[in-house]
Order: sequence, then C-alpha cells, then structure tokens
Amino acid sequence: MEEDEFSAALGIGPDADIGVHHRQKTSFRGISTRQKLRILTASAVDQDFLDEICELKALEQLTLEWPVTAASLAGLPDLRRLWKLRIDSPRNVTDFTPITGVRSLTHLDVENAKHMADLRWIRPLRERLTALGIDGSINTAQKIESLDPLDGFDFEELTLTNVSVQDKDLSPLINCRKLRRLRCAKSVSTFEGFMALADARPDMACDWFSPEHWPGRKWRR
Repeated sequence: MEEDEFSAALGIGPDADIGVHHRQKTSFRGISTRQKLRILTASAVDQDFLDEICELKALEQLTLEWPVTAASLAGLPDLRRLWKLRIDSPRNVTDFTPITGVRSLTHLDVENAKHMADLRWIRPLRERLTALGIDGSINTAQKIESLDPLDGFDFEELTLTNVSVQDKDLSPLINCRKLRRLRCAKSVSTFEGFMALADARPDMACDWFSPEHWPGRKWRR
C-alpha cells in the first residue's frame, strides 16, 4: 500500500504530531508509520489496532475511546514517552498490570472497566501518578472493592465518578498527603465517611465535605 493510500485511510498525514482515528475494519493499517505522533485519540480499538499504536515511540498522550475491544495491554510499556493515558470501556481487558510498566506515566484515567474491581494492580504507580481517574460510565457504575490499595499515593487529584466502593472506607486517602482535590460520586462512602475524611484532611477539597449536600444530617466535630 502506497503512502498516499495510508494517508487517505488514516486521515493522519506522515508528518502529523497530533492525530485522531476511528477504526473502520482495517482502516488503521499503517498508523505505526506515523512516528512523529505525540498525541493520539483512537476509537473502536481492537487488538491489531492497539498493537500498531504501541509502535509509536514518540507518543506522549494516548486516548482510547469507546469501544475498546482489545484484550491485552501488553504493548503499552513500549511507549516510553507516554505520560497521559485514558482508556474508555476496556471490556475485554482482565490484566491491567502492563500499565504499571509505562515508566513516564503521570496521568491515568480508566473508565467503565468491567474487570477492574480490585485495585491492587495499581500499587507500583504509587510514587509516579499526579492524577488518577477511576470512573464509571453514564449508565454503569464502576464497582470497586476497596480504596485500600491507594493508601499513601502521591497523586494530587483523584476522580471517582459514578463509582461504588464496596467497603465505603475513605480512610486510605488520609495518607495521600499530596491529594488536594477529590472528585467522586456520593455512593463512594457514607456521610460519616466523608465527614471523617474532611476532619482528618482539612487541606483537601471535595463537594461532599459540605453538610449542605446531606439534608437532615448534622456534622458534629
């Protein structure tokens, strides 16, 4: 296939440093030749598409939009310059540990991950992440067993949108000393849980720390 044919199918020029591509069958073929890409947004990412993306050595920011049907993230550690990664609805991924091999990663957002109730895999990123998002979709809550694996993380911002935490315990976040902003669903904890975190971390901002969001409940210090 000639270079101009790649360009027509991909919609990404040979010298582009920013690209967007929505896969239609094998329309992604040749994206691995776009070695100047620094920022890529890709959707309908199957395994072959992801494997080619993981050959883009200059990539710094990668967004994998719904639907993500690839099952293996094993190639991600090859993206040595990647510092920002977002994955939306990786329904077939059962092993997220390859993400921890992305050595430059500081910003991670995973949304609607069907097989990610246990966050213990994320521990190796404890001292690397600046921002973390573990989110559900608009229609589906992300179920998490516990936030305990996040105890002591160095991130400054944590997002838990439409998330349900089984043990309702926010206390692991007390030891996240750099955490300044918590954006989360009310279902993450209880009134008592949010108020206990607010007492322990007056330097942290969270909408649910305000008693006005809890009609009929009183905050007793």
